[in-house]
Amino acid sequence: MAHHRQLRVRTSSRPSDAPVAASMIAPAAAFVAVVAVFPVVYSVYLSFRSATVASSGTWTGLANYVGMFADPDFRAALANTAVFTAAGVAIEFGVGLAMAMALHREFRGRGLARTTALLPWAFPVVVSAMMWRLMLQDQIGVVSWLVHSIGLTDKPILSDHTSLLIAAIGVDVWKTTPFVTLLLLAGLQTIPGELNEAAQVDGASNLQRFVSVTLPMLRPAILVALLFRTLEAWSVYDLFWVMSDRGLPSLSTYVYSGVRVSQLGFARGDAAAVFVFATSIGIALGYLLLFRSRDSEA
Repeated sequence: MAHHRQLRVRTSSRPSDAPVAASMIAPAAAFVAVVAVFPVVYSVYLSFRSATVASSGTWTGLANYVGMFADPDFRAALANTAVFTAAGVAIEFGVGLAMAMALHREFRGRGLARTTALLPWAFPVVVSAMMWRLMLQDQIGVVSWLVHSIGLTDKPILSDHTSLLIAAIGVDVWKTTPFVTLLLLAGLQTIPGELNEAAQVDGASNLQRFVSVTLPMLRPAILVALLFRTLEAWSVYDLFWVMSDRGLPSLSTYVYSGVRVSQLGFARGDAAAVFVFATSIGIALGYLLLFRSRDSEA
């Protein structure tokens, strides 16, 4: 009894670890606040003012946001970004899932096939965009010659807005589908083979095993792939400007056009930057809520 009482006294008199932990976390928290949080908060602050490069200006309320949505250039950039994101991510997910399922199977030369499938992802975006831009040139590009030969269009691809947007989606699919494939392939390799074998013994078809076993177990990898690719596509910048020679606007290029020093629309560009940030947060929360609701239903 005396021994237990002594242990209890020592335990109760032991100082709390909370102050020590707080002191160790404080430098990292301060660094994150200065580097990440402060610029975001200050940008939000400037988006409600008539800010210029030289000063923060005066309070204007929602005037910058109203002017931004009334700007035809912003609406065009928003439409281009929305179409690019929706179409690109949908195609990349479908093709990436098919490639991951194929590369997950046992076959001769699977290692070489996996390496080859991931090659486009190794190219930097600017290099990929410039390479495809050369192939899409009207008179010298092999892709342009092929498209005109089969009669898909008779217009120069790089000078037509619709064709240029479709080409940008195609280049993005070519470049980033291997990334989606890699994430989904990693998810497939974590699924126990016994589950599919048990479903097969129970008489489930390939489609039934895919829907009932593979997709539910692959949900975390699907969430990561869709979230990463959607946020990256929503903030597309370099691909559009390199391929179109600054002729195809996106939300990020609109922000740059407003906030660069040579322009007078600094405040509106700041509002556009806050819009991109806020919508990115909304997209991330939407994905998390969607997958959480499906998990609860399951």
